[in-house]
Amino acid sequence: MRCDLCGGNAFEEISNRDRHGKELHTAVCLGCGLVSHMPVPSEAEVAEYYATKYRRDYHNETTPSPRRIMRAWNNGERIHAQLASFLTPGACVFEVGAGIGCTVKVFEKNGFDAAGIEPNKDFNIFTQQKLKAAVANKNLFELPHKATRDLVLLIHVIEHFSSPTKALKHIHAMLNDDGLLYVECPNLAAPFTTFGRLFHYAHIYNFTPKTLTKLAAKCGFTIVQQLTDENDANIHILFRRSEEAKPAPDSAHADEVKQAIHRYNWLTYNFRIGYLSSRIKKISSYAQEFITARTFVERMLS
Repeated sequence: MRCDLCGGNAFEEISNRDRHGKELHTAVCLGCGLVSHMPVPSEAEVAEYYATKYRRDYHNETTPSPRRIMRAWNNGERIHAQLASFLTPGACVFEVGAGIGCTVKVFEKNGFDAAGIEPNKDFNIFTQQKLKAAVANKNLFELPHKATRDLVLLIHVIEHFSSPTKALKHIHAMLNDDGLLYVECPNLAAPFTTFGRLFHYAHIYNFTPKTLTKLAAKCGFTIVQQLTDENDANIHILFRRSEEAKPAPDSAHADEVKQAIHRYNWLTYNFRIGYLSSRIKKISSYAQEFITARTFVERMLS
């Protein structure tokens, strides 16, 4: 096993269970701090899992519920609001792992040439027949190396690849010379849950801002803007296509990662300053979704 970021072969296991208590071995690379499954599943295994099992395993749905559609649409509007100012009118926007297709549709409705791909088949009927979003049921590596996109979106997708390096280099070849890449993923340096619920089979890699930016630099991307701070539960970074840069080794980051993931226990996590108020707001938003989601989706589709 070689680290996908630095190529090292020295690892330390940090967990042997997933969030459901099933066996799942997770390790940190001692050369750079990147956290991944040990061993990493093959590309064929990943393709099969996402094509047929992911939605049922991760969301327990084969057809998107009104709540999920409403949430995805609102998320798409947030992403459009964050990124529209970086784009010229009519720019070509492409989403890898487009899910339901709501983000693609939001960009389309705002005048962009928007399309995407989604390897899972479960939501495909809704996406194409109801939402009418230009989302093809394909895998990233089926796409040709044609530099035609102005912006590629990876929204909670990069952690799912068997090799993020291979994926980003493929995307690099799909972008125009001054093209942009926008990435969102969970932030392992600011744990979004307690240690026992951190790891999941679907999340093959677990990034910190440091490992994500080093990976991007290695694959030919420089930071335009980091849209969340180091303590946010999620990483939001906009990159620009550039030349590949060899990442410097950073063995100290492995210790930083280990300290971060053990920062909280159940008590200290759930009784953090601001946590209870944020949970109350989230529960309130869930209640509102139950009440309004069906009407919201009907209006959206009409």
